[in-house]
Amino acid sequence: MLGTFSSATAADLPKLKMAVLGFGTVLWELDTIKHYGLDHANGFDLEILKMANGSATRIAFQAEEADAIVADWLWVGLQRNKGRDYVFAPYSLAVGEMLVAANSDIKTLKDLKGKSIGIAGGPLDKSWLIFQSYSKAVFDFDLKADTEQVFGAPPLMFKKALSGEIDAVINYWHFAAKMKSRGMRSVVTVADTTSALGLDSTTPLLGYVFNRNLLASGELMPNMVAASQQAKAILNEKQEPWDRLRPMMKVKTDSDFEFLIAGFRAGIPRKPPNLKSVQEMLSIMSKVGGDRLVGDLKTIPEGLFYAGTAD
Repeated sequence: MLGTFSSATAADLPKLKMAVLGFGTVLWELDTIKHYGLDHANGFDLEILKMANGSATRIAFQAEEADAIVADWLWVGLQRNKGRDYVFAPYSLAVGEMLVAANSDIKTLKDLKGKSIGIAGGPLDKSWLIFQSYSKAVFDFDLKADTEQVFGAPPLMFKKALSGEIDAVINYWHFAAKMKSRGMRSVVTVADTTSALGLDSTTPLLGYVFNRNLLASGELMPNMVAASQQAKAILNEKQEPWDRLRPMMKVKTDSDFEFLIAGFRAGIPRKPPNLKSVQEMLSIMSKVGGDRLVGDLKTIPEGLFYAGTAD
């Protein structure tokens, strides 16, 4: 464990306020940063602001009540187009996945004709849009027109999938991990589809987002990125930190616990984002989601990605 710092030392450090979901998976990494003193070791004091939902985190950030949040690069790009000096540093590759019951006869997306798909979120969920593009390109199958969609919150889709009320489900990675631990199987992941579409499957959708105007110290952003990378290394290489986090993870079985650890580790970015691939993904989202999703964002704004984390 890294050396601890006195309260006087901590009080003298610049503070970085991070607004996140009070029950989300980002807390696992942030709690690891605090527990091992990685914030102090990197010259700042991390304050975690727990919020009720994603909208609340963004509101706090835009109201300058928080210095950083976790969001997707598309949202950051839209904000930069409005003149806000927000910067994205990769956090995770883990996004959506489509699953079916273990005994389902659905093997590929084209087998979903006439079937029902539960989708966590709404019609503009990014995993759903990417799957539509993939289905059309690979199978010439219109996933939206030829299936019934059921939209709802992730926990509801989780329950409907396990009960068999829907034929397939698209859910966030941590719900997908728990469903797989209960015997459901994957049909396709976002990583599968991006590879098939000629995109870089290691391009992270989610990242830490900083308001560059708010950070009094020019070192806060790179130092938080460094602390994040150090926390990921600890969580990737050791079991003990996960045993400590287990109560926070609210898992009911050892299987859930193991699948969540595996899912988190699989989502750790291993290389910088490929900007060409990001631009191509934006084009796909624009084509499928239209202006409701991408607005007037047609190209990736300069300065979107934190320098040193993008090719």
